[in-house]
Amino acid sequence: MTEPPGPERTPRWTAPDPSDGWVTDVLGPDFQARTLPLAPDDEGEVVATLVRHRPPAPEPTRPARVVLYLHGWNDYFFQAHLAEYWHAQQVAFYALDLRKYGRSLRPHQTPNYIEDLATYDEEIDAAVALIRAEHGHVARLLVMAHSTGGLVAALWARRHPDAITSLVLNAPWLELAGASFTRSITTPVVATLARSQPRTPMPNIDPGHYARSVLARHGGEWEYDEAWRPHPMFPVRPGWLQAILLGHAQVARGLVLEIPVLMAASTTSILAPRWREEMRSADTVLDVDLLARRAVLLGRHVTVVRIPGGLHDLTLSARPARDRFLTALTRWIGTYGWG
Repeated sequence: MTEPPGPERTPRWTAPDPSDGWVTDVLGPDFQARTLPLAPDDEGEVVATLVRHRPPAPEPTRPARVVLYLHGWNDYFFQAHLAEYWHAQQVAFYALDLRKYGRSLRPHQTPNYIEDLATYDEEIDAAVALIRAEHGHVARLLVMAHSTGGLVAALWARRHPDAITSLVLNAPWLELAGASFTRSITTPVVATLARSQPRTPMPNIDPGHYARSVLARHGGEWEYDEAWRPHPMFPVRPGWLQAILLGHAQVARGLVLEIPVLMAASTTSILAPRWREEMRSADTVLDVDLLARRAVLLGRHVTVVRIPGGLHDLTLSARPARDRFLTALTRWIGTYGWG
């Protein structure tokens, strides 16, 4: 379960004809989805789902610029407005629902469960292969990822040093609150549980503040499929948490990425057991100051941007904060995004 420090792995998935297998997505006629069959695991069939944005007016195809988006924990891709932002930048947009998340979750599976973050290489490699088949190997590819997806993406980029031109991380989960001290105490306990009962649900400590700040019926701006992004969230399990802690330990040692990295997060965290209205303009999930300290360990060229009023997912923040983030993103990709 440890991450190999060595060079890029050989992709385990070869893309078929990119014109086959696409169907209209749940987000509507401007989006298409494609199921990616993966190697089965001890629970049976495994798939991932690639979503692409296909509006009536396509973006220019040459020179191709493409974004691949990875979601966070207890999440899936539903941010249609993010795809529209990239389309306005004349960039093709794809999003990947990882195995056992969202569109890829099957009834026989433990939701969101994994025991080694490197296992996600299979579907990320598959998505990249399809993108290359569709846009050509000269296409410039940027990966954008949120929260746990940010941790997955950074570790994948380390193993695939020549696969992408840059990395954009939206509040990536790079460390536990409390940093190395908390992780050093937590890891042995989690490792013991992971050996004996890896899928046993751990106590749920989700107070629901983040969902309250996002969902339209609670005063937020957004609606989504709550079967795929439930409240309270899917249970945390020891086998999964051990994989996360191992990933955090690698980040703490430094990843030495050579590509440009943008790490964006709110200016404020409020990690409290009781609801406060100020939580509508803060990260209620992660310690954003700790994210900023960990971000500089990712590589040689890291930009840190802090967004006043931002939520945990900056793209779901109230309009002023959301616009500040997208403005900063536009400025950064204009300079560093495409190599």
